[in-house]
Amino acid sequence: MKFIHTSDWHIGRQFHNVSLLDDQKHVLNQIIQYIQTEEADALIIAGDIYDRSVPPATAVTLLDEVLHKICHELSTPVVMISGNHDSAERLSFGARQLKEAGLFIFGDINNIQEPITLTGKSGISVNFFGIPYHDPEQVRQLVQSSHSKDEEVKDDHENNRIKNHNDAHNYLVEQIKQVIDPNQHNVLLSHCFVDGAEESESERPLSVGGADRVSYSAMLDFDYVALGHLHSPQYRGKPHVRYSGSILKYSFSEQHQKKGVTLVEFTPETELKPSPLSTPPSTPLKEKTLQKATSDEPMTQDLFADDLFSSEASESTTIDAQITEEPTSGVSITPLPLTPLRDMRVLEGEMDTLLDAGKSDPHANDYLMIRLTDTHAILDAMGKLREVYPNVLHLEKPGIMATGEKKALNREKLKRSELDMFRDFFNQVSGNSLSDDQDKALEGIITKLHNNESGANS
Repeated sequence: MKFIHTSDWHIGRQFHNVSLLDDQKHVLNQIIQYIQTEEADALIIAGDIYDRSVPPATAVTLLDEVLHKICHELSTPVVMISGNHDSAERLSFGARQLKEAGLFIFGDINNIQEPITLTGKSGISVNFFGIPYHDPEQVRQLVQSSHSKDEEVKDDHENNRIKNHNDAHNYLVEQIKQVIDPNQHNVLLSHCFVDGAEESESERPLSVGGADRVSYSAMLDFDYVALGHLHSPQYRGKPHVRYSGSILKYSFSEQHQKKGVTLVEFTPETELKPSPLSTPPSTPLKEKTLQKATSDEPMTQDLFADDLFSSEASESTTIDAQITEEPTSGVSITPLPLTPLRDMRVLEGEMDTLLDAGKSDPHANDYLMIRLTDTHAILDAMGKLREVYPNVLHLEKPGIMATGEKKALNREKLKRSELDMFRDFFNQVSGNSLSDDQDKALEGIITKLHNNESGANS
């Protein structure tokens, strides 16, 4: 049974006020081609199908065209969950009727114990369970509604346990585990931030202060875990718990990432193949047969790098302790690359050098951020650059800034959260750090502001 794991399409996204719809259509057509050439039995989308809770009409039209091609013309089922950018209610509209057309949508955490069972051309069946994006308050409400008045004491106990995203996610995973059959193939879809994984600038924070992280250990019992939310292709903890990554680069911080999708195959074989971690580091990545719990170290890798296992293990400062389970089942996993219509790059140099290079650059239409190293002012620098690089989207002038005192921008500070920036501001003004109570109160205020903003956009 073959399926293709994708996530974070973000249809309708704009980057520096430039629509990426044509770029998205270009790579979505490649995904459709992969479905045909790989003879995939299903397509998985692990959240963030749209970029906004109320997507523009052009984005809705593109998704409609893609799903019609896959579900109707190719007769390939699509299984999707809602992400934090999606409106779960809008995305799930007509979900019960759309099942008849082969489109299965998980948008309600009340239905997480009801799997979608699909059978591949080889006769192998797989149960797909979906956990759409949720926040702790939604899970607390689920607990309250699921218990009768006679169970109020137990209800309060469960609610007291759910204090953050990790508690909420673990609760939902445990609810699914109560109904899974370990003698069948079970796949979990989840849109979440697994603790210790690599993030990018283009991802919207789920909460402030790091409270959005969840543990991977609760998900290890599934045969495969299709994750969404983080845009870098990687696995966390064990090779079968992985992010496919976004289908496009959505920030300049992703310029070195290689985007793609992941082909997953369950075969009739019951015996495990050798652990991939014994493969010599010099072996190029073609296709690896991976199994659950093959390593004791939590790992985070770029899955489209030349060597899947070249990265070092992340530091053990995460929610998860080291896991030493014995492998129980095998699954074949193959990264499939996507080629963008226009790449996203960062160029640095003096104006004259960049202009000369642009005249012969075969990829001059890429989306670019340019850092000018000239130490003197240049009249209409953006206009001159766009004569050879029409898609320059952002211009920095570190050369000029470096010549003036206190003008050099600290680029790392620009990436910091509101909470971190206010901590610095408070320290500079008062000469003291925030107390624990002040820090907790501020975190609550910022979270409330984010929730109000999300509610206004819904």
